[in-house]
Amino acid sequence: MPSHSARHALTAIAMGVALIGCASAAAPSNDAKTGKPTTGVVKILALNDFHGQLESPGTFRANVDSPAVPAGGADYAAGYIAAARAANPNTIVVSAGDLIGASPLVSALFHDEPTIEVMNRAGLDFNAVGNHEFDDGKDELLRMQRGGCHPTDTANSCRGADVGTPVPFEGAKFRFLAANVVHKNSGRTLFAPYGIKKLDVNGRSVKIAFIGMTLKDTPQIVTPSGVKGLVFNDEAQTVNALVPQLRAQGVESIVVLIHQGGVQTAPSPVDINGCVGGLEGSPIKTIVGQLDGAVDLVVTGHTHAAYNCQLPLSTGRLIPVTSANTQGRVLTDIDLTIDTKTRDVTQTVALNKVVDRSNVGITPDAQIASIVAAYKTLSTPIANRVIGSIARDVLNTRDAACNMPAGDLIADSQLAATAAPDFGGAQLALMNPGGVRNPGFIYANSPANEGDGNVTYGESFTVQPFGNSLVTMTLTTQQIRDVLEQQFPNCFGQTTFARVLLPSNGLRYEWDHNQACGAKVRQATLTVGGVTETLVSNGEVVQGSRTWRVTVNNFLADGGDGFTVLKGGTNRLGGAQDIDALERYLTAFKAPNPPYDPLDANLGKPRIVRLDGGTACP
Repeated sequence: MPSHSARHALTAIAMGVALIGCASAAAPSNDAKTGKPTTGVVKILALNDFHGQLESPGTFRANVDSPAVPAGGADYAAGYIAAARAANPNTIVVSAGDLIGASPLVSALFHDEPTIEVMNRAGLDFNAVGNHEFDDGKDELLRMQRGGCHPTDTANSCRGADVGTPVPFEGAKFRFLAANVVHKNSGRTLFAPYGIKKLDVNGRSVKIAFIGMTLKDTPQIVTPSGVKGLVFNDEAQTVNALVPQLRAQGVESIVVLIHQGGVQTAPSPVDINGCVGGLEGSPIKTIVGQLDGAVDLVVTGHTHAAYNCQLPLSTGRLIPVTSANTQGRVLTDIDLTIDTKTRDVTQTVALNKVVDRSNVGITPDAQIASIVAAYKTLSTPIANRVIGSIARDVLNTRDAACNMPAGDLIADSQLAATAAPDFGGAQLALMNPGGVRNPGFIYANSPANEGDGNVTYGESFTVQPFGNSLVTMTLTTQQIRDVLEQQFPNCFGQTTFARVLLPSNGLRYEWDHNQACGAKVRQATLTVGGVTETLVSNGEVVQGSRTWRVTVNNFLADGGDGFTVLKGGTNRLGGAQDIDALERYLTAFKAPNPPYDPLDANLGKPRIVRLDGGTACP
């Protein structure tokens, strides 16, 4: 019998076909004795980073030469899945994580139960946990799998009687997978490490294994208390340890679903079936390069990108590595040609397809559309409530120094909510950029018809959907400087990514990326009550033991995003939820009051100044 590597000899050739967009698998050959085909095709439909986007997020372009079409929506995604299954009963639907979490109000208000219910009916088979699955902690994630009502929010949980789904909440009928997430004490995985689909392919039984996992750095980008007691193991080592187990069960076809990824180095809009730059320097390329030669396909996520690549395994053999953008705009359509005798994949053809709502060949799922509409009806009175107004767009885009208008607004709202002595006595606030979602606050009228310049609760929730609570703590000047240094890669325990925080009005600092860690922040001042104090001068801390009251969200307070210095903050006082602080702040700018203007000179901008001449936020 030929080696596993030899049996994959056709894959590298097939990848060239995949990259030019041909979705047809090779014609089957027939057994000389039985006359039956010796190969068969199994279809995999993959998505990633759905984030509870039950409704269409708008239009989308497959590449620069393609028209923008209305895209996404759970009803049409289900329609594409149904069409694929009608054409090939051996169709498996998978997700590479962040199916829930950071969701729009229509799902998040109901603790993402709507997304689980919809995906049950769409036919999802497996979801590899992503970092956002842990937004509300491991216990809540277990409830998503097992079902049952929310332990405290009885008003917004188990609303099945209003939308046409079972009561109590049914839980996921598909399986969450978490191969590299284990309980620290027992070593047991939080969810099953893999799932196996046993299929009849041209009269022969074939098994396909799906190993699911999230990125090992998840504890650094979620609220630490939510993953307490869990260990997130190395991704490649986890897969490689499972391969012998799968082979012992007669599995020769192995797919990895991993919530980690990369991006194409191409201007927007990128070709969703391109691989410009080959994902060079990305975490996923490193991981794939360490994987056992038995792996046939890697479906990725996390970066919200679209690509269709071929990357080398540890053996040098090229395999497809795919990602399908985000929010249900794209599905990756993958055909695996399997030798029914060896049970091995002989060819793989992948194609990213836009979930085009104008495609007359697709019938949207009426039941799913009804469920979404019912949840929409329940959430609309809350979502459409006008809470403030803006004079122009307040976006979440960042300049070269990493200033972000939407982040500035949020930081100011958090300072305003905690400045009073009884609420914390805060003198400054810091906001993590990852907590400010696309697109920011938009001036133009929305489908809610609230009017130009008006900001609804639903729009605000879309920008800040995590439901974090505010924490005010005491930090020394030295600790504040150390937090600011911790923004930069490999500084003071930070990871390889820069995470430049957004400061509230009054804090101003200058940084130089060319300086060594501990000296990147060159100047920092804080103005409180009209008095300006120097915190850092020429890279040196001034009055390092002096104390200040600082507000952050609980994610940061627990050391999220690698800001471990904040865990040392003392005299902590819990506060309001971040969205409530934002609503309260915007109320001051509600008509007939003047609107919030991000260009107002009184906002103390720019708050962050870059000295090294860099042209893009790192």
